[in-house]
Amino acid sequence: MDTNAPITSGDPLDQLDDAVAAAAFRRLVRHLRHRHDAQNIELMGLAGFCRNCLADWIRDAGYAGDKAAARELVHGMRQDEWKATRQKPATAEQLAAMEASLKKNQ
Repeated sequence: MDTNAPITSGDPLDQLDDAVAAAAFRRLVRHLRHRHDAQNIELMGLAGFCRNCLADWIRDAGYAGDKAAARELVHGMRQDEWKATRQKPATAEQLAAMEASLKKNQ
């Protein structure tokens, strides 16, 4: 699925109230902040997106902050702090799963 594709009016998701969508998005981000055991590399390997992708999507949607500010918004802390306290080294298997998953995004 092309995540950069234009929004189509035929998609019921486009009819979702913005306040409801925003509340669901905030809940997702807070869930990911809490579940730091779910590593970004694992999210990428399974779903083809991670916390950093969410930060990029926030910027794509019009957020005025830079990349670091958007990532801090999603991580709940500076990215360097996140990496130092939450991120574990990726295994070869995780990297391979991520590469295979990313191919499905195209």
